[in-house]
Amino acid sequence: MDHAAHATAPRHLSSAELTAGLAAVARSPRGSGTLDLVVRRPAVDEREVLAEGTLDIVEGLAGDTWAARASSATGDGSPHPDRQLTVMNSRFVRLIAGDDPQDWALAGDQLFADLDLHTDALPAGTRLAIGAEAVLEVTAESHNGCVKFANRYGRDAHKLVWSEQGRQARLRGLYARVVIPGVIRQGDTIRVLGTAAACTSVAVVT
Repeated sequence: MDHAAHATAPRHLSSAELTAGLAAVARSPRGSGTLDLVVRRPAVDEREVLAEGTLDIVEGLAGDTWAARASSATGDGSPHPDRQLTVMNSRFVRLIAGDDPQDWALAGDQLFADLDLHTDALPAGTRLAIGAEAVLEVTAESHNGCVKFANRYGRDAHKLVWSEQGRQARLRGLYARVVIPGVIRQGDTIRVLGTAAACTSVAVVT
């Protein structure tokens, strides 16, 4: 079922509250984690929380509006291929938004993962296997907080994701593209396979 996004999350944390909560975010697992939420955007400001989704090399998340969104970063205005999917740390979104998946979905990201997204842990070119089939590749594009993020989660959260610490930890999330299509499900394991060069001959296994 499609759901229109709430206007704002139910709480806006202070800088002190955010700082106190970052210890739990820093304990996010490296190497292997969990896909906690899949969200499709069927239209502007609409969100659909999915138990199961399909990742496609051309479409990204099937049924999502990425493929129909113009990009100012491409010469012809076509969707940016390296901004096909966004992945956000689920511990951080839980900190700023609480436990309601609909409030997580406000962020506008498609995938929420209990996984360390730090630039040291997942440099551009790193491949991530989700479940039994799909593989993503982390791109070099920067995913930054916008005015909508500030309005929904508060100015202090917005400042934090723009800080040097926030950018290095990728608190706002990261961009990725699909390199091997497949079905993904809430609760799937996410495994870090290594960089694209190292993964050329790696087969995805269950």
